[in-house]
Amino acid sequence: MARGWYILHTYTGYESKIEKTIRLLVDSGELSSDIVLDIKVPVEEVVEIKEGKKKVSTKKFLPGYIMIELDLPDIGWKGTCSAIRRIQGVTGFVGADPNVRPRPISADEAKALLQKSGDIKGEKPTRLKQSFSVGEQVKIIEGSFASFSGTIEEVNLEKSKLKVTVNIFGRDTPVELGLLQVEKI
Repeated sequence: MARGWYILHTYTGYESKIEKTIRLLVDSGELSSDIVLDIKVPVEEVVEIKEGKKKVSTKKFLPGYIMIELDLPDIGWKGTCSAIRRIQGVTGFVGADPNVRPRPISADEAKALLQKSGDIKGEKPTRLKQSFSVGEQVKIIEGSFASFSGTIEEVNLEKSKLKVTVNIFGRDTPVELGLLQVEKI
């Protein structure tokens, strides 16, 4: 048995529909629940700031792909894989011809994708839809410097931090802030 996470390539926009179809096939018994263990459409949280209001939404970070956990048997794997491939909107398993047994992604890759989507605990980054650049004027909306305005000196997207120069008591003072603590003026 080859248990692992496999990547299924689909038509973009059909991911949720295919996930439901596979779940129905498992519930009806056409696909064994001992073989098809789990199905995930990888999504992440995206924070959008408009007019000072935060809006959190989910967005697919791998459009056109589904993660499927399978425990493929050594004999009879072809029947399961071809049943999944026959679903309308599925183009096949990533990295495998229809006559070749698909290979799972590595455990590290699966862990990283599941952490990013929030399905397993770990550092789950929230992506910000608003972009900032050096030299822009921003207003601080949260924290001890709320209501101050300043100029962006440095942008660090990996850490979701900004270095903003704020004029406090007549002196320019650099302040490190999170991306969600400021808004564009």
